[in-house]
Amino acid sequence: MICHDQETLDSRFYYSKIVDKHFELPGVPYPILNVLFKPSPVYYDHVLLLHSEMNSKDVAWFEQRGSVAVYWWSHALIARDWFRYANVDPILTKSTVPKKDFLIYNRAWSGLREYRIKFTDLIVTNNLQTHCQMTFNPIDDGIHWHDHVFENSSFIPSCANLDEYFQISTVDSTASADYNSSDYGQTAIEVVLETVFDDTKWHLTEKTLRPIACGQPFILVGTPGSLQYLKRYGFQTFSEHIDESYDSILDPVQRLNAVIKLMQSIAELSNKEKQKLFVSLHSVCEYNKQRFFSDEFFNQITEEFLTNFEHAFLWIQETDSHQYYERDFLRIQSVKQAFAV
Repeated sequence: MICHDQETLDSRFYYSKIVDKHFELPGVPYPILNVLFKPSPVYYDHVLLLHSEMNSKDVAWFEQRGSVAVYWWSHALIARDWFRYANVDPILTKSTVPKKDFLIYNRAWSGLREYRIKFTDLIVTNNLQTHCQMTFNPIDDGIHWHDHVFENSSFIPSCANLDEYFQISTVDSTASADYNSSDYGQTAIEVVLETVFDDTKWHLTEKTLRPIACGQPFILVGTPGSLQYLKRYGFQTFSEHIDESYDSILDPVQRLNAVIKLMQSIAELSNKEKQKLFVSLHSVCEYNKQRFFSDEFFNQITEEFLTNFEHAFLWIQETDSHQYYERDFLRIQSVKQAFAV
């Protein structure tokens, strides 16, 4: 089994960087080191690929080339461990008046995250920055955002001085494994900028689960259908209280604009109207937090993995030709003899 169950799959990257250079069977992920050093060889025609995304063209790409996909939502169990203190954190239960309407963690924008530059642009051009606790880094992965070559040209911003409106983030990627209770105490709603946005796959990470663990309302900036993905695991969303139609919009820029429109509608409320809205949203948050830390949710995640794994492995066993076992058994015998000499 190849375990790629936290980061998103990228078939183009693996085809050019890994499959052709480091794996032995054409088009099939198969480590050479396993052939040399695995003491009890059991080799099959296909390899299991553990992943954490649904509705994915990249998963389909690997399946077409000999992999048998095994899905599980790894981030769910990772986040339950990373954010476990949120379940008893007394600071998160204190009632405070929010200083800002929106909490937005906006550290990196390179690669799959380039849409965040356009999102930042829309925040500024719609004059929402004063309502947000938000950062923006002018340099990511050694490149200034002015010099970034956009894969999707529709994300090119109209504002040329975005970095003048926001403070620079001082945290690194390891901050994903923690939460800041004071951030949640002084903001009302988190706008979650997920890793994958300009795609069709569902790949929700700890970024989405952090506000759930902390009991915070959220607006989810992800791929279309991400809120439906959450509902699949028993979580509730906020459609009774705010407009969540953005989740069904396929065009990425239109989806961003719909999120901005929703943020504007909230920012323009009176203080009394905001307080009433925030109270109504928290009833959903309490349910989601209880669900997240429940044994029922844990069991759903683990049982789904076991079912998917057992089904895939049984298929591999039943359809195997044994040709690779016989070839590699002879090879390992020769390697053992060479080391013995």
